[in-house]
Amino acid sequence: MSRQSTGATTAARERRSAHVIHYNISYVVQGAEYGTDGAIVLLHDILGGAFAWDTVLPGLAGTHRAVYAIDMLGYGQSDHPWQADTSIWGHADCMNFLLQQLDLTNVVLAGQGIGGGVAQILATRLCPKRVAALVLIDSICYEYTYAPDWPLPDMRKRQDPNAPLQTKLEDVMRDLRETMPNGAYHADRLKDNDALNAYVEPWDSELGKEVLFQHIRLLLPNYSNSVASDLKTMGKPTLIIWGEKDAQFPLKLAQRLHREIVESRLVIVPEAGHMILFDAPEQVASALADFVERL
Repeated sequence: MSRQSTGATTAARERRSAHVIHYNISYVVQGAEYGTDGAIVLLHDILGGAFAWDTVLPGLAGTHRAVYAIDMLGYGQSDHPWQADTSIWGHADCMNFLLQQLDLTNVVLAGQGIGGGVAQILATRLCPKRVAALVLIDSICYEYTYAPDWPLPDMRKRQDPNAPLQTKLEDVMRDLRETMPNGAYHADRLKDNDALNAYVEPWDSELGKEVLFQHIRLLLPNYSNSVASDLKTMGKPTLIIWGEKDAQFPLKLAQRLHREIVESRLVIVPEAGHMILFDAPEQVASALADFVERL
């Protein structure tokens, strides 16, 4: 295991892995000497990974809690199986075993995008006793599981099982580089930043293409909607963070979540799009830290 210092003002971070089901799941952990009770667990969006939280993690150092940023199955340094169930239910099943293996209790579970859908299943269905509070950040919810034209154009067509065979790798990579920045309010900054490579380059192989299309194919509205009715009866403190300028996942989704989850607080972040972790990491960290402080 490698331990890296991230500066005098941030907690040290360590990259670890766990063998879950029959997969290797990688994660980054920092703070409170990696405690297991009351930890903050972070789940990323499509195309992301633990790296997506890199600029949020420093702002969580002051919570005095362990923070676990996970590479979900098929992302980052975790295994990239093809074929495998990488639907939100498949991810949730895998994460449930991971939480058990790490013996994480009273978790503050935060998910962005598809990670929010996974978090909803964990908090309401698979391991509600392990989850003390829920944080949904520009999350999939109800029947809205993907934007029509992001992170690739014509997302519905990409769900065709034959789509990988009908699409050249170079075309996929070109489309990703052209379309991915539309998720950020500061799109020009993303285009000029190495951050874009972090989101795009993992898929630059035939296997990467197959796994990416697998992820997209399994963005099933009925899977997300099946837990929507549970949210209002969940009975857990919930924080909803949303980018005011999210052009992919409309703000009305956040407002509906806020209406239906009685125990919820809604924080709308100005000048932030769907890729709010890129646009406004300090605001996300501040809202999350304040929420944790109040628990």
